[in-house]
Amino acid sequence: MSKAARQRSARERLAEERKRQAQKQQRMRALTIAISALAIVALAVVVTVYVVNKKDKNTYTGALAPATRMADGRILMGKPGLKAPMLEMFEDFQCPICKEMESTSGNTIKRLAAEGKVNVIYNPFWLFKEREEPIRGNSQRAANAALCAPADKWVKYHDTIYKNQPAEGSAGFSNKDLIGWGKDLGFDTPAFEQCVKGMQKQSQVDSMTNYAEQARKVTGTPTVYLNGQSLDLSNVLLKPSALEKAILAAKPVDATPSAAPTATPSGSASPTAKSSK
Repeated sequence: MSKAARQRSARERLAEERKRQAQKQQRMRALTIAISALAIVALAVVVTVYVVNKKDKNTYTGALAPATRMADGRILMGKPGLKAPMLEMFEDFQCPICKEMESTSGNTIKRLAAEGKVNVIYNPFWLFKEREEPIRGNSQRAANAALCAPADKWVKYHDTIYKNQPAEGSAGFSNKDLIGWGKDLGFDTPAFEQCVKGMQKQSQVDSMTNYAEQARKVTGTPTVYLNGQSLDLSNVLLKPSALEKAILAAKPVDATPSAAPTATPSGSASPTAKSSK
């Protein structure tokens, strides 16, 4: 074989080797892309399952104790005539920690009430009346709408409001949404719509706010009393097992709530925030 032929043969072998290497690298890139795509899909599935499970965990699906509206607007959740520990909850629907407590311990409270182990009084009020907008108006509209909701749907409406709580400092709880959530729960009546849009429960909101702040000396939310004794937020309210232990250890009392709120004197009602459309 001539020298020229040998050189040509070497060049051909080198070209073939380079071609094989290029094909190998191409296959490796394709495999890497495929594995990366599968990893992304797997991660998306894991995240979806986590979110769904978390949502399911925070959504109460068990039986609810009967709820009745007291003359002053507060809601009593408990079996009629039941003698059990009394849990009084003071909350503002715009309060982020109230939402956290509801998400963390709300299911435990509802379950124990349904089992006849506790009576619960919900005291929603307008804590943020002195704050800037939109926090002030968010708080006010949600409190008013909650008082407009029928008692038999109140607990589910209460939970829905919290699930849709706007980030602090963001506008939310529009009349449209508050009415829409009522429709979702089956009570989108003209009376409810007028009550929400017209802020028809404002005087009651003021009364309940005065009761919380003046009679019960509530300065922040959530504030929760068990048989009149304040419960610690970090060590009890945000720990379902600790809260359940405290409730089960408390003495049963008659389902007679503390003194009713005093109505706001005529002409001294808090100013009404502009309704959100």
